[in-house]
Amino acid sequence: MIVAGLIFLVLGWVFSLAILTYIGVVLLVIGAVFFVLGAVGRPMGGRKVWY
Repeated sequence: MIVAGLIFLVLGWVFSLAILTYIGVVLLVIGAVFFVLGAVGRPMGGRKVWY
C-alpha cells in the first residue's frame, strides 16, 4: 500500500492532478499505520500479517 501511495503521489505531481496527489497521501498514511501496527505485532482485521 505504501508503494501504491508513492506511485499515485508521483503521478499526481507529474500530471498536476490534485486528486491523484490526495489519493497518494491517503494511501501512504494508511500503509504507514498498517506497517507500524504490524511491526508491533498487533493483529489487524483478524489477521496477524497482511500480505
